[in-house]
Amino acid sequence: MGEKKKESKKYTERGFLDYSDKVIELFKNPKNVGEMEDADVVVQEGDPTCGDTIQLSLKFDDDVISEAKFLSFGCAANIATGSILTEMIKDKTVEGARKITMQEVEEEVGGLPPVKRHCAVLATKALEKALEKALEKHEEK
Repeated sequence: MGEKKKESKKYTERGFLDYSDKVIELFKNPKNVGEMEDADVVVQEGDPTCGDTIQLSLKFDDDVISEAKFLSFGCAANIATGSILTEMIKDKTVEGARKITMQEVEEEVGGLPPVKRHCAVLATKALEKALEKALEKHEEK
């Protein structure tokens, strides 16, 4: 007798987007979500084509990112990429964090449907903006 192959149930947005298990896990249980009252830098980045927005807050210890939080106003992919980005940048120097690409963010969440890749772009654009702001503040001192 043949065994029935067990199919995993995938979350689909609007009935047609197939997300990875990692995206679903981060969507249901995002890490580092929220506001940071004592942040050194807070930036917001949005995508007018879809309405997704991400707010990124960073705290530094010298030039090392000691804490990162995000708020997402968007879809499951936006939440997942914001969550994974905050994990990827913790304990990195500004220069180390600058090297993170949207492809790396996308890979860390197990891939994204083509129409949701802009969420990885949005997360890395927010990071670039935050790091530029942090460098400007540092130079002012």
